[in-house]
Amino acid sequence: MPRFAANLSMLYPEHEFLDRFAAAAADGFKAVEYLFPYAHEARLLAARLRDHGLQQVLFNGPPGDWERGERGMAALPGREDEFRRSIDSALQYAQALQCPRVHVMAGIAPAGVERAKLLATYQANLAWAAQQAASTGVTCLIEPINTRDIPGFVLNRQDEAHRIVQQVGAPNLKVQMDLYHCQIVEGDVAMKIRRYLPSGRVGHIQIAGVPERHEPDIGEMNYGYLFAVIDEVSAACGWDGWIGCEYRPSRGAAKGGTSTGLGWLTQARRRSPA
Repeated sequence: MPRFAANLSMLYPEHEFLDRFAAAAADGFKAVEYLFPYAHEARLLAARLRDHGLQQVLFNGPPGDWERGERGMAALPGREDEFRRSIDSALQYAQALQCPRVHVMAGIAPAGVERAKLLATYQANLAWAAQQAASTGVTCLIEPINTRDIPGFVLNRQDEAHRIVQQVGAPNLKVQMDLYHCQIVEGDVAMKIRRYLPSGRVGHIQIAGVPERHEPDIGEMNYGYLFAVIDEVSAACGWDGWIGCEYRPSRGAAKGGTSTGLGWLTQARRRSPA
């Protein structure tokens, strides 16, 4: 059975953030991810992980000015110094939390900048970040994101992400394969799993229902089938990553809302018990 990690930025909104670790553990999750750790001291987060027997498997590097709409800096010319400082901060947190993966966000393309320049900046920054991360045992990830959720985001397609990873050539640079984004932009998700999982370039998978980004069993995607495909392909190629549950519970912040909507996870465990 795929290994599932609770995304604490989206799941358990009925609890304060630091209380979501306990809620996730109570529902049987063994790992967590979230967008950003930087609002909290690393020691506090590490204590929550330790106290509840959880593994931190992913978080994002600093995105720039989130409140002003920035969604990463890696592809933005002229922001190289700020980007490098952000990676230094991310790697410090990764070491403190024993987190093996950091998503390096590409950013939103500035008006008037040629795409060739964005991609050149992106690759140079990714090469630098991967080199820094290698000494700490951290893998850097890049994620194609659909332009409905983040208009103008530089990276949108799986094939381009894999091409960039190949061109940079760093063994600790991989793709964060979000099946929600993949379905919206490209579709044909099962065949993309079959194509890319054996490549060794997929470092993490994320899921959500399409189109509303609710539970995986709500919407147009057959996740029961996709989990079986992931199991089949993983058994053949040895992929042993985590699947992040990055969705908005359909009951929102209602009491017990997240736990009530975990029937899909119960079914997945019954089909293929760990």
